[in-house]
Amino acid sequence: MAPIARRQMISGLGALAAGCIVADSDRSSPGGPSAAGRARVVWRLASSFPRSLDTIFGACEHFAARLAELTDGAFQIRVYPAGELVPALEVLDAVQSGTAQCGQTGSYYYIGKNPVLAFDTCVPFGLTAREQAAWLTEGGGLELLNRRFADFGVRAIPAGNTGVQMGGWFRQAPAGLADLQGLKMRIPGLGGRVMAALGVSVQNIAGGEIFPALERGAIDATEWVGPADDEKLGFHKAAPFYCTPGWWEPGPNLSYYVNLQAWEALPAHLRAAFEAAAAESARVMQARYDARNPEAFARLLAAGVQVRPFPDDVLRAARAASAQLLADEAARDPGYREVYEHWLAFRDRSAQWFRVAELGYQTVAFGG
Repeated sequence: MAPIARRQMISGLGALAAGCIVADSDRSSPGGPSAAGRARVVWRLASSFPRSLDTIFGACEHFAARLAELTDGAFQIRVYPAGELVPALEVLDAVQSGTAQCGQTGSYYYIGKNPVLAFDTCVPFGLTAREQAAWLTEGGGLELLNRRFADFGVRAIPAGNTGVQMGGWFRQAPAGLADLQGLKMRIPGLGGRVMAALGVSVQNIAGGEIFPALERGAIDATEWVGPADDEKLGFHKAAPFYCTPGWWEPGPNLSYYVNLQAWEALPAHLRAAFEAAAAESARVMQARYDARNPEAFARLLAAGVQVRPFPDDVLRAARAASAQLLADEAARDPGYREVYEHWLAFRDRSAQWFRVAELGYQTVAFGG
């Protein structure tokens, strides 16, 4: 790096809010010998997910490693699983305050702060993983949402998607809508609000705490992700019925949150490297789920898990309650309505095409 360019970079880094700049004098550093004596940016990343979920948490480890490679060791991120730096559901607060410069989380965990944040992850009967990525990155959705995240001093960047999720684990599969009355279920976000409207007693419990609650009967059911992660957490050992589909999470996007002041203090080339590494890790997450879920699903079936579709009356009631919830929020809040109407128009256009192309093929390919 030329002396002038280096001085400009260090000047920018000196203003980095809540960041850490260290002199790299260790020739065994990730940047190798050429990095010796050069200033490095070292950030902390707080995740909402435990280390045991190696597809979700592993994606942010991949992100950090790739970012270090892309910057020749100049930008390094130390990743912390849920509970190690901050509790699982306090990542937004941690990034907002600067406790961590960035985080990995699901925005629907924070709808109590602003209901519109759910659109960054997913909403019930919403977009598939591909549609969600298209709306966020090419359809203008992320631009709209980052205006809302700016209220928290945070910027959101897509971090990956699990693909369509399962409908969760039940100690006793519901036979109809009446069976949901008083059912205690761990389910976050808008899906939880819809379930509450259907009579469910909704719980919001962090991932590492779900199995003990299910095992001792503190909850009757839980949703999480899909076979690869659910198997690791052992839900099938406490609740043998695996319901489908996960209508509340058809394509949930996770996000990297970045402290806005810290982001704006970064030199442009480090911001570009961050976004490139984030995009790669997002692709890796989706691909790993698509590779691992079929194998885990086969093992669960072999272990005696019983797959049950949600009854038709449950799905009809859930769909109606979901549409009403979104419409009610839009009527109350002009900011929410702007995002909702933009999202709704995109969904309708996308559905017209996907119904012909994607559904047409899947009906033939998967129907037999």
